[in-house]
Amino acid sequence: MVVGSGPNGLAAAITLAEEGRSVLVLEGAARPGGGLRTEELLEPGFRHDVCSTIMALPPLVSFFGPLGLELVTPPAPLAHPFDDGTAVIVERSVAETAARLGRDEAAYRALLEPLVSHAPALLDMVLRPPRPPGHPVLLARFGLPGLLPAQLLARVSFREREARALLAGAAAHSLLRLSEAGTGAVALLMLASAHAGGWPLARGGSASVARAMVRRLEELGGEVRCNHHVASVDDLPPHRAVLLDLVPKEVLQVARRRFTPRYRDQLAAFRHGPGVFKLDWTLDAPIPWRSADCARAATVHLGGTMEEIVLSEREVAQGRHPARPFVLLTQPTLFDRTRAPDGREVAWAYCHVPNGSDVVMTDAIEDQVERFAPGFRDVIRKRSAWTARRVESEEPNCVGGDVMGGRMDLRGLIARPVVSLDPYATPDPEIFICSAATPPGGGVHGMCGVNAAHAALRSRLR
Repeated sequence: MVVGSGPNGLAAAITLAEEGRSVLVLEGAARPGGGLRTEELLEPGFRHDVCSTIMALPPLVSFFGPLGLELVTPPAPLAHPFDDGTAVIVERSVAETAARLGRDEAAYRALLEPLVSHAPALLDMVLRPPRPPGHPVLLARFGLPGLLPAQLLARVSFREREARALLAGAAAHSLLRLSEAGTGAVALLMLASAHAGGWPLARGGSASVARAMVRRLEELGGEVRCNHHVASVDDLPPHRAVLLDLVPKEVLQVARRRFTPRYRDQLAAFRHGPGVFKLDWTLDAPIPWRSADCARAATVHLGGTMEEIVLSEREVAQGRHPARPFVLLTQPTLFDRTRAPDGREVAWAYCHVPNGSDVVMTDAIEDQVERFAPGFRDVIRKRSAWTARRVESEEPNCVGGDVMGGRMDLRGLIARPVVSLDPYATPDPEIFICSAATPPGGGVHGMCGVNAAHAALRSRLR
């Protein structure tokens, strides 16, 4: 039994079904997928991904191989423009990217090439529960610089603004201050996955990934029932084990009385990171980037220099709303014409805000886009604004707008959701947690579900 049909819940269900177990997935919403949703938010024919768009990890994670996903890979994974009209571009080739980084060419290659050439092995170590590494040298190449704060890693590794800004923008995906230990690892993982996998998007929208996962589950004999809200695990049909694709706040709501007081207190103390404020747009034309290179990438980081990005993330961590936020923008219709009528576009962007914020950041985000794409506001048809509170109302696992399922600092990775040799298990032998609140954390990779399913198979479903 699985409660919740986000990518982790569906991955858990598929893993159990592949081992011959009978699996039922219960989902409270009208459609499965959790954050893998695509809707016509603003106008008919314009399809927006409500949460996830870029499939950074599926091309590199073996679990997704049998699903037959139709992914569209842009010519370049990532663009990062500057005020002078230039942009640094992450190409698929590390060497081609490094060649445009001036004095940092050799340093960039030395840092990234070993990780990119062994990306599947690296991800297998990073995304699985802790165990003796199969490639200790590779893990050291990743882990030793990765333990550094991204701000420090950029300064000791690079001399020019381009490479430093590129690394800072990649690290900011953590939603943490870039002065925090471990943010270097996020930067390296994001850049390595961009080079190795290309940061594709799913043709037709991210909901197609959810449909592929449901189809695979049904082929294996599993079932998904939507519009089925679970108020308590005591109300579930007979089962040998239940896996909850829920963050601790919701786990407590459905299973509080099944846990010890100490475990309840530990779940209640689980920490969430900053939230996001998100804008969706329908557009009359492509975004008019000052640097034409930005039109080669589905993902664009808008933040200027490393120093600006560091300041923006520090302000969020201190409970403030930056005047110039770091903005993550996607422009999927440049590469997938199924998402909008001919001659029209969709795009979305978000910035980080304090957890639970109700502040509207529309002007701040659009100012940042306009800064690097003068005339952007002239091509906007309609917009939809999502405060952090609205994000949570649409997706309850995103508490306070936290799209990572919990704070992703070093402490948050060790105690996810609690300090335990088996973080997926609970004091009740029937109940397991498979959400992004368990290792390895947030992102569309399904490995929280895969790992939790294996934990259940070992201890409960032998």
